[in-house]
Amino acid sequence: MNVLLVYAHPEPRSLNGALKDFTVSRLEAAGHSVQVSDLYAMNWKASLDARDSTGAPLGDRFDPSLDSKHAFENGLQSEDIALEQKKLLWADALILQFPLWWFSMPAILKGWVERVYAYGFAYGVGEHSDARWGDRYGEGTLAGKRAMLIVTTGGWESHYGARGINGPIDDLLFPIHHGILYYPGFDVLPPFVIYRTGKMDEMRYAATCETLGQRLDNLWTAPPIPFRPQNAGAYEIPALTLRADIASGNTGFALHHIQSCESQSP
Repeated sequence: MNVLLVYAHPEPRSLNGALKDFTVSRLEAAGHSVQVSDLYAMNWKASLDARDSTGAPLGDRFDPSLDSKHAFENGLQSEDIALEQKKLLWADALILQFPLWWFSMPAILKGWVERVYAYGFAYGVGEHSDARWGDRYGEGTLAGKRAMLIVTTGGWESHYGARGINGPIDDLLFPIHHGILYYPGFDVLPPFVIYRTGKMDEMRYAATCETLGQRLDNLWTAPPIPFRPQNAGAYEIPALTLRADIASGNTGFALHHIQSCESQSP
């Protein structure tokens, strides 16, 4: 299988750097092909702007969506964007690895998403009508591929628990899991999260690698997060709200997970 690891940490000698090297070695030892996009080492340009196209803006001002679409459709994207899109199409699985900074991914990784996920490549695809609202949330260009996050954080696991001060880790990662990965079609696996990174010693690092190795070994067999597909009948179109008979009385991100007591079919 082909794996793309998009990595965002500025220090190669960090815990993240060691885990990145371990991940590549483990996957390659299992016979997989791995490409790494090391964003800091690549000096990745994070800001989406008019320079992302080799052509002039369509109008008298830069329109991020329409100019992105024009550049993608006409082969006018900057070379770095086109190369990352090629890697995504090559990959059977995507791993995003990053430290949790201010409750989200580092800016350089968010910039990778904003620039690489061009209009017509990762969004704005498919039929938009009263019956469908585009190929997204379970469908789209990247459907059939798998994705997983490797995330480090300095806080305790309890800080990110159901009643933790920082909020549940699944809620914090929902915009990435559901909005960045599931939206263009990935099957999204539960994240691998390492807590209390400042308290890592050799014994704990060895145990962390052992557990991470098992997750990597099961990258193609582990069940994904059971998000609800947009166009399978659970959501009313074009309002895109859940049908009244589904999870009635509940709120929050978990609404968008198929519950174990529900049928997978609409």
